[in-house]
Amino acid sequence: MDNIQTFSRGEIVFREGDAGDCMYELESGGVGIYHDYGGPNEKLVNTLCNTRRELMIFGEMGLLEHAPRSATVVVLEDNTILTRISEADFEAYFKKNSARLLDLMQQMCNRLRRTTQDYVEACHTVYDTVETEKTGANKDRGLLDRLDQLCAFYTNYRPVF
Repeated sequence: MDNIQTFSRGEIVFREGDAGDCMYELESGGVGIYHDYGGPNEKLVNTLCNTRRELMIFGEMGLLEHAPRSATVVVLEDNTILTRISEADFEAYFKKNSARLLDLMQQMCNRLRRTTQDYVEACHTVYDTVETEKTGANKDRGLLDRLDQLCAFYTNYRPVF
């Protein structure tokens, strides 16, 4: 089961769209998680650096959902050490240390919470833009009304129609 690999800075662990056939535990070093890596809209979404020897796992969504990778992971530091956990090794990995399962769930909850906060902030931004546009000369009522409804759902704003 212990499939430990050492990576150099700049190596790609997996690419967005690849099959999600495993997950990784970051033993030491660091990785960057990117959308549209190498493309015109490249965006660094997150970095994971394990300097305190805490459990850090990535790639679990693809493995659990049997879905293509949602991002590209690039190694940020030389001598980054990763443990590859395949679907076949998944159960044994958590049986070996059941506390890891709770750690994984906490990591996933934290990521979901951050994503939700970012989404709500984006909705507030859209709302502010809609309110600004309503008072301007250029008004597309259909678009503005749809944006109003979206914002009302994800914020405390309640439109008056």
